[in-house]
Amino acid sequence: MGLDKLDLAIIALYLVGITLFGLRFRKRQQSLRDYFLAGRDIPWWAIGLSIVAAETSTLTIISIPGLAYDTNLTFLQVVMGYVVGRLVISFVLLPHYFRGDLYTAYELIERRFGRGLRSLTAGLFLLTRTAAEGVRVYAVSIVVSIALGTGEVASIAIITVLTLIYTFEGGLAAVIWTDVVQTVIYVGGTLVGLWTILHLVPGGWSAIHAAAAGAGKLQVFDFTPSFWIPYTFWAGVIGGTFLTTASHGTDQLIVQRLLAARSRKQSVTALLASGVAVLFQFALFLLVGIMLWAYYRVPSAAFGKPDRIYPTFIVSRMPHGISGLLIAAILAAAMSNLSAALNALSSSSIMDFYVRFRPHADERTRMRLSRLSTLVWALLLFALAVLSLHKVGRVIEVGLQIASVAYGALLGVFLLGVLTRKANQRGAMVGMLFGFSVELYLWGTHVPWTWWVMIGTIVTFAVGYAASSLTHE
Repeated sequence: MGLDKLDLAIIALYLVGITLFGLRFRKRQQSLRDYFLAGRDIPWWAIGLSIVAAETSTLTIISIPGLAYDTNLTFLQVVMGYVVGRLVISFVLLPHYFRGDLYTAYELIERRFGRGLRSLTAGLFLLTRTAAEGVRVYAVSIVVSIALGTGEVASIAIITVLTLIYTFEGGLAAVIWTDVVQTVIYVGGTLVGLWTILHLVPGGWSAIHAAAAGAGKLQVFDFTPSFWIPYTFWAGVIGGTFLTTASHGTDQLIVQRLLAARSRKQSVTALLASGVAVLFQFALFLLVGIMLWAYYRVPSAAFGKPDRIYPTFIVSRMPHGISGLLIAAILAAAMSNLSAALNALSSSSIMDFYVRFRPHADERTRMRLSRLSTLVWALLLFALAVLSLHKVGRVIEVGLQIASVAYGALLGVFLLGVLTRKANQRGAMVGMLFGFSVELYLWGTHVPWTWWVMIGTIVTFAVGYAASSLTHE
């Protein structure tokens, strides 16, 4: 059926509207505190929605339904771990972040260990966040090229430029408040899509439920005692807990939002509320995949890649107007995630490196370089997204795998810092090197990615603690 003028008008209205909305915040950016922490004056509910948006990208919206189409609902076990991980962060890491005036997660590492380890952890964040975000930006091209018929490179460029405009000008305040709008759009759009699919399948929900139950598609829990299955209860909950403790407790992408809260109590509330929202959201995306399976009843290979199933359905089967709304919703997720990454990468670059070596630079110079850094990171992510074309499989798993390679080493170091007094900088560096090396090795093995962060964390912590016992500073 394809998109018509009404769909294209809705998409254009969204893209122009959200960009102009983000630009409303440009006059408020007078200092680095404003630009990177939104003046520490964001209410908890906005931060909670922004956290959800920051961890939800285009690859989540298109790849999670594709995953459910091929398998079942067992990915929800990982999401349950996401909720548990938030509890760990609230009690173990957040108290330390709110002691002092921190701008980045890695300032905590310098305060505990020293400058060298801060540079190492911040550098690892910049490296792996850039690689993972390149894959996420690439996922945009799948949707836009199917919907608009534009080339994949042009599709990536459109979204990157529009997102850059308001992130460049408005800083974290623009990022968070556009996140709030975009979260409402993509969740609302997905609910509309769910309702539409329900009415397109003959027999409605009862027919979908009967077919899915008969095929084992509605299975949520898998208690199989196997280390080699990625989505068992054990791998999901334990692996998801370690993954989220690392991603939300040591990754500047999320920590930056937590630091923007008015108080530690509001930060905890935002984090825990986002866990409830994420559980609902992933259940929604997985259910979409199950319903698409009930509608098509063909192998995912018929679409080329599982990630193409949902966008193809939107463009070819949805009523006009609704299809435009859903494409706009997917683009909303893409832009919210990209803007979050740009501001986080820029804040770490400036605060963890430039300001440390140029402590006497005036605020005007720092602001100019912060915006310039945002531009440079946008260009780099665009280049990496183009390089990712035709080189990745199911994008949700590739993105999580890239992030997981560094998360174990980062979390291990943070836990050494907050849970022990004996660990020192030299020992922590040795532990981090071992942990990161082990995770790189795991990439080439059959060990499920859900275990990578836990293994890397344990290796980093154990080796770092032992090495600290043998070295003195």
